[in-house]
Amino acid sequence: MSSAKRPGTPQPGSHVADSHDLIRVHGARENNLKDVSIDLPKRRLTVFTGVSGSGKSSLVFNTIAAESQRLINETYSAFVQGFMPTLARPEVDVLDGLTTAIIVDQQRMGADPRSTVGTATDVNAMLRILFSRLGDPHIGPPSAYSFNTASVRASGAITVERGSKKAVKATFQRTGGMCTNCEGRGTVSDIDLTQLYDDSKSLAEGAFTIPGWKSDSQWTVQVYAQSGFVDPDKPIREYTDQELRDFLYGEPVKVKVNGVNLTYEGLIPKIQKSFLSKDKEAMQPHIRAFVERAVTFTTCPECEGTRLSEGARSSRIGKISIADACAMEIRDLADWVRELAEPSVAPLLTALRDTLDSFVEIGLGYLSLDRPAGTLSGGEAQRVKMIRHLGSSLTDTTYVFDEPTVGLHPHDIQRMNDLLLRLRDKGNTVLVVEHKPEAIAIADHVVDLGPGAGTQGGTVCFEGTVAELRGSDTVTGRHLDDRAVLKESVRKPTGALEIRDARTHNLQGVDVDVPLGVLCVVTGVAGSGKSSLIHGSVPAGADVVSVDQSPIKGSRRSNPATYTGLLDPIRKAFAKANGVKPALFSANSEGACPTCNGAGVIYTDLAMMAGVATPCEDCEGKRFQPAVLEYRFGGRDISEVLAMSVDRAEEFFGAGEARTPAAHKILQRLSDVGLGYLTLGQPLTTLSGGERQRLKLATHMGEKGGVYVLDEPTTGLHLADVEQLLGLLDRLVDAGKSVIVIEHHQAVMAHADWIIDLGPGAGHDGGRIVFEGTPADLVADRSTLTGEHLAAYVGA
Repeated sequence: MSSAKRPGTPQPGSHVADSHDLIRVHGARENNLKDVSIDLPKRRLTVFTGVSGSGKSSLVFNTIAAESQRLINETYSAFVQGFMPTLARPEVDVLDGLTTAIIVDQQRMGADPRSTVGTATDVNAMLRILFSRLGDPHIGPPSAYSFNTASVRASGAITVERGSKKAVKATFQRTGGMCTNCEGRGTVSDIDLTQLYDDSKSLAEGAFTIPGWKSDSQWTVQVYAQSGFVDPDKPIREYTDQELRDFLYGEPVKVKVNGVNLTYEGLIPKIQKSFLSKDKEAMQPHIRAFVERAVTFTTCPECEGTRLSEGARSSRIGKISIADACAMEIRDLADWVRELAEPSVAPLLTALRDTLDSFVEIGLGYLSLDRPAGTLSGGEAQRVKMIRHLGSSLTDTTYVFDEPTVGLHPHDIQRMNDLLLRLRDKGNTVLVVEHKPEAIAIADHVVDLGPGAGTQGGTVCFEGTVAELRGSDTVTGRHLDDRAVLKESVRKPTGALEIRDARTHNLQGVDVDVPLGVLCVVTGVAGSGKSSLIHGSVPAGADVVSVDQSPIKGSRRSNPATYTGLLDPIRKAFAKANGVKPALFSANSEGACPTCNGAGVIYTDLAMMAGVATPCEDCEGKRFQPAVLEYRFGGRDISEVLAMSVDRAEEFFGAGEARTPAAHKILQRLSDVGLGYLTLGQPLTTLSGGERQRLKLATHMGEKGGVYVLDEPTTGLHLADVEQLLGLLDRLVDAGKSVIVIEHHQAVMAHADWIIDLGPGAGHDGGRIVFEGTPADLVADRSTLTGEHLAAYVGA
């Protein structure tokens, strides 16, 4: 018998359980990963770096975290799994040593109008219990203080089927805190009828001006025309009072249209259900423009925007109602809760204090609980999700973070670093995807992926310490100590955008002239009022193009070609060259393979097991009918064009027989923002956060506008990509555009022509201009937090 020790065998005196101190990943092939094998140390802080699209998220989120979640889900019964998301096993040969993964990502919180910071973090639930116990007058249980709960009363006979059937008289009553006027939304909508129809026309003449409502064939329009409630040949302005009431506010009722039973409903409730119940950001641009034009939202006059019923607002603890508590800045609310001393609710007060203190500790003390969750930035949303984990007693857990420093001023990054180290020091494994040098510097272990993005990435270029990374010849190693220098000369403004007495959110009557014709950077600590100043005060007119942080909405059928509008000129070019309809060259329309409906794969649902996607055998994953693929343009069929990279397509459509100027112009913009490696048909669901941000920027660059407002365009960008972004901003300004950037990245500040710094703090400690001038003046002045950090960055 051999006495040789097996690898991983514990040393004498140690326990066999102590040998499992690595997370082993072998043969990972998710998305663009190329057979990646790596061993990660447990109970350490590991940072994953690499250019945007190099495969960081594919390795950390789609492989390690996804498999951990899948294995945990499998411990539940099949019945429970039926209610949980079904997760497929990642494309990987070996995944060993996994622990429970807690994912704290940058997904924006739901934009449901009833979702607030308080409801998303369960603080409102604790406050409702507190007021139901201590509130004076006492109005009912916790539901009586909930703006999501309506009051219900019912009585009648119910039949109990147990043994012999018998009718039992029953009454039911529930007291809710919802304002009946706005239904817990805090705002009421006022619809401009002139934007819905032209009252000089009849329905038969096409009176409706709502997008997609055509009088000749649209079912919705036919329901109104053939309902019998109105005369379809009479102009709307000549309707009687009864006809107009039925037309605008009619109750739902069944009607027969062309022999089909359909539901007739008044125009106003129809618009409210079909348009106003959806998240505005998820709408198509022309639908969103219609809603912004036709609907105005005003504060509810009955509850004054608090969302609560009169009873809920009347119940107080001391002089504070639950509406007052939710409107306070969280740090002030924490102080108020600390003053309450009531033994009967001591455990509740302790839990509430701890949660509120976590908000303050993580740098979100400036928020209020009634802030709508959909208005939080990506960085704020991520930190809100962190709150429930800060005081956790769990150890030996894997925490996975996606760029936790996003949206943070350099002054706040140190605080975030301390939190990450604290989680590690409790015995947890912390995996962080990050680009900022200040966050990379605290890593125990660094994994650098690359060398490029997309198909040029997906391999591990470096593993080791931060010091070893600096000496490596990887893209990250070479750029880790890059520092932008202050400009020797700055551009002169050609005009100014005057903002006077701005009071949006926490702004305190700000007067400022934003220079035009230059690169102007608006900065300040998180919560100081930057977005409030620019988005709240710069008029959103035809001359202003705003690129905010809202995420790209898209299914697996959406790709860069469809999102940017590139597919339209390509389809037209194919159609013209072959003398057929453009719709044939869309995988979502007439040209789709009938077997897979243009998806390229066949999905098989296996209930609580992960569904299986198999390539379509008829189209071989090309998504189009065989007949469509026989049509060629420039020697290529449509599927071959969609398989091209942006750079290759730019050459293809730029010259020769395939020259298409409209397509070439869009491809140039994609190349300008550094997305030359993406393939035109790559599903949007596979793009990284940085890639989506730049795709959005490329799309907006095509819009006509003199003023560009960019909200943190460096989000998700590698140090090497930031240089390219600065070059792009310079080209926009040199082309005669005015560029206003809300940003924390020191490289962008140093590159600016003019800086507006807000502060000095966050929330009610901010909202004032603390500096205006050139970056050189800010560094020389050093009177603000931004000035101190910028001076340290440029080595002044």
